[in-house]
Amino acid sequence: MLELCGATKVYRKNGRTIRAADGLSCTVKPGDFLVIHGPSGSGKSTLLLMAGGMLPPDSGEVRFGGEDVYRWSPSRRNRYRREHVGFVFQRFFLIPHITVFDNIRLRYALRGSSRKAAGGIAELTRRLGIEERLGHYPGELSVGEQQRVAVARALAGSPEIVLADEPTGNLDPENAGIIIECLREEARQGRSVVMVTHNHAYLGVGSGELRLVAGRAAELAGAGEHGR
Repeated sequence: MLELCGATKVYRKNGRTIRAADGLSCTVKPGDFLVIHGPSGSGKSTLLLMAGGMLPPDSGEVRFGGEDVYRWSPSRRNRYRREHVGFVFQRFFLIPHITVFDNIRLRYALRGSSRKAAGGIAELTRRLGIEERLGHYPGELSVGEQQRVAVARALAGSPEIVLADEPTGNLDPENAGIIIECLREEARQGRSVVMVTHNHAYLGVGSGELRLVAGRAAELAGAGEHGR
């Protein structure tokens, strides 16, 4: 189970204090699909980065399995990210000089499960409609295809936590729907899924919603109040 408990993150820029996260608390259980929304600059990406073990809060805690992730050693926190978290970044961060297959396979290799890679990659890319792009390089793909490769890489190896930052941002409605259904299926399989979106059309796709305004939770709808 993933928990944020009063997590606060403050930035200072040009003499201004910006509270990107202001005492945020939420719980995402196995099988939950939490949709986070709010205006630009409201702290959505900050919340995901803290949850993913990549950005320590200035105060408060991020807990996984009841333990504070940021009290762990750096090596244990690296293991948390590698073994338990799949992250879909807005900028994709695909490696340009290796193929789509190898970009996704890298995730298996980091988790020490390379022998399972071929079957898992075939299934993931089929679900996402990019199975015919496995031998291509990222620069040979459309932006939407690159986005789907990034989603496939995050889901590779079935991590317990899936954190997706605007995973439908560059997609047409049909392909966005494919990704949404993919994330819903991950939740049905018992993963904890958190998705950030600007698109109000997707607010009801999960099992709960969290609206952020200026780093604070403005509205929280609990699991089960939205159709899965």
